[in-house]
Amino acid sequence: MGMMMGCLGMSCCLRISDQPTRPAPPSECDDSTSASDDVEPKSSSSVSSASGRIKLSDGRYLAYKERGVPKDQSNYRIIIVHGFASNKEMNFMASQKLMDELGIYLVQFDRAGYGESDPFPKRSLKSEASDIQELADQLQLGSKFYIIGVSVGSYPTWSCVKDIPHRLAGVALVVPFINYRWPSLPHDLIQDDYRKNLSRWAVWIARHTPGLLHWWMTQKMFPSSSVLDRNPKFFSTKDLEVLKNTPGYQLLSKSKLKDEPIFHSLRKDFIVAFGKWDFDPLTLKNPFGQSQSRLHLWQGYEDKVVPVELQRYVSTRLPWIKYHEVPDGGHLLVYDSDVCEAILRSLLLGDDPPLYKPQFD
Repeated sequence: MGMMMGCLGMSCCLRISDQPTRPAPPSECDDSTSASDDVEPKSSSSVSSASGRIKLSDGRYLAYKERGVPKDQSNYRIIIVHGFASNKEMNFMASQKLMDELGIYLVQFDRAGYGESDPFPKRSLKSEASDIQELADQLQLGSKFYIIGVSVGSYPTWSCVKDIPHRLAGVALVVPFINYRWPSLPHDLIQDDYRKNLSRWAVWIARHTPGLLHWWMTQKMFPSSSVLDRNPKFFSTKDLEVLKNTPGYQLLSKSKLKDEPIFHSLRKDFIVAFGKWDFDPLTLKNPFGQSQSRLHLWQGYEDKVVPVELQRYVSTRLPWIKYHEVPDGGHLLVYDSDVCEAILRSLLLGDDPPLYKPQFD
């Protein structure tokens, strides 16, 4: 069971304690808006804090939050995909000044079962991409938009690259997790990586013994999630600084995990992310043609969640990816405003800052 906790700890990059209480389903009169009958009214007239929900084609509601400049005044429209145990309130440290300068409109949304979005027991790689496409359509982001996938949020992003590449103006994968079941990962690269067996065992537990897992995650007799808090085994020096300077930072809240819908959404998300996929990202052809690199991968050299060696392999296996490496970066890159600015400028303008060029041996 300790293996399960370790694997969950590696996957978490933001606070589950930020999860807001899911509201009651809206009444029929809540569905009116000037843009679409399936988009709920926003909670604020200011784009820097505007939020709302859309109704998906299957009847579920998906919550979102807007940032940056007004959509109708924007040059770039970006959807940010959060990771495991996070939500639309995640900290992506892009300054308002930068967004004003470049004309950036950001959408952060709660993936199924997180925050204020309805759960989806049949969650899959395809459903995640479909949710993102419906979000873009209902918010009228245009024929093409950008995606930034963070940590475990990279699996919905990979699914978009495979299933809806014609809708993507560009993609950034930020500290993307690696699924050890991808067939093309070379055995000699991962055979001694303890994370491989850890993730497989964790998926088995999550799939076959959910009741036992729920008890372990919420019991108070023995240490469980608390052992991960500020544990240097899972966090780099830079990550530990983030944890220290973020008031109330908590990886896994027992009180939240007692809520079974939240627990089962997390469990299903974990199973889909770390289970067997219906495609291997390492065999994908460049969906963007021979134009300038439109898929960027950002990795921290000191990341203890995802080994830098694996990301370097991905970048060499898929040479059409533009690889960036932060020398002192850990897994919590999105808490670094300088890195977030570099991510946006590289994705939108094609900048290639020398500081983040990898230094291969």
